[in-house]
Amino acid sequence: MASGVGDRTVIAGIGQTEFSKNSGRSELQLAAEASLAALEDAGLSVEDVDGTVTYTLDGTGEFELIRSLGIKELRYYSRAPYGGAATCAVVLHAAAAVAAGAASVVLIYRAFNERSGRRFGLPQTAAQVSSSGSYWWRWYIPFGLDTPAKWAALHFQRYMHVYGVTNEDFGRYSVVCRKHAANNPNAYFYQRPITLEDHQNSRWIVEPVLRLLDCCQESDGGVALVITSRERARDLRRPPVRIVAAAQSALWGGDIVSDYFHTDIAGMAEIGDIGKKLWAQSGLLPKDIQAAMLYDHFSPIVFMHLEEFGFCPRGQARDFIREGHIELGGSLPVNTHGGLLGEAYIHGVNHINEAVRQLRGEAINQVPNAQHILVSAGMSGIILGKA
Repeated sequence: MASGVGDRTVIAGIGQTEFSKNSGRSELQLAAEASLAALEDAGLSVEDVDGTVTYTLDGTGEFELIRSLGIKELRYYSRAPYGGAATCAVVLHAAAAVAAGAASVVLIYRAFNERSGRRFGLPQTAAQVSSSGSYWWRWYIPFGLDTPAKWAALHFQRYMHVYGVTNEDFGRYSVVCRKHAANNPNAYFYQRPITLEDHQNSRWIVEPVLRLLDCCQESDGGVALVITSRERARDLRRPPVRIVAAAQSALWGGDIVSDYFHTDIAGMAEIGDIGKKLWAQSGLLPKDIQAAMLYDHFSPIVFMHLEEFGFCPRGQARDFIREGHIELGGSLPVNTHGGLLGEAYIHGVNHINEAVRQLRGEAINQVPNAQHILVSAGMSGIILGKA
């Protein structure tokens, strides 16, 4: 391995609440429930926790959570920038802290009432996004770019134009995603698969790019992970999952959501950069990955992930998907829990939990002989491995 946290840190426990459209309880309570479930899964107690990591967008404060859980002291706490872009960055923060000796057991948490509370998918004002760290949004919103779907659709439309991809092509991913969710009792869309006809009959959100069934859910729920050292995990309850490689990317010309300012916007440069870093750290190649959990706030981003990581050439993800490669039994099953479209949208942390289940051999849609799984969110990514 060239660099990174591989072979020193592991995911020792995972936890989550149910996923719903109305949790009936506070985000703090959801975070606490998921955290206790993750600690129970690992065979650890609140007394063992000395670090926390969450997102800058998470509304549950560290001090409120540790008071609720009864944690007496934190030696380390941090927040990874923004929302979905930080899906794997939280793991990098926690693993780096453990590897450096800044903490021994780090709790990662993410919880929100995004359906019953503030709905992020609705139009935003300049004031609402002013704390995001992106000054560009001050320019977007006066021109009507006031929802995540609108921000993302401009980028995706360029991809469609360059490679001749259609919305029907995007629909084939949505169908697979919901097929996986239909088998998963934890998924909001359990036992509710869709057909390509259903997808094509769903209403436009941003024509001609995104239909309703291309868009992730707005969900209530909480997810948590426990990170510790490989040595510490030897005596714990569950098989640990190795954090083989972890990386973030922020490039000149990039932005949080829109990413319009690179020379070539028919791809996504940050994803490609993450791929290079993960392959270099791990010594692995695309052929060594048995499954991938790819951030799918909108279906087209999965196409860019597949191409930028080298699972197929640029412009050919539609063929890769049409040929069945991302389904169970394919060469690279993707989002086997149903993804953010089918299971729930908890800013992608539920992707990490699914990767852990796959490597433990206890997933609902289990991939045979899973040894390495990629999790990517565009501006951050990890490779997890069987211990």
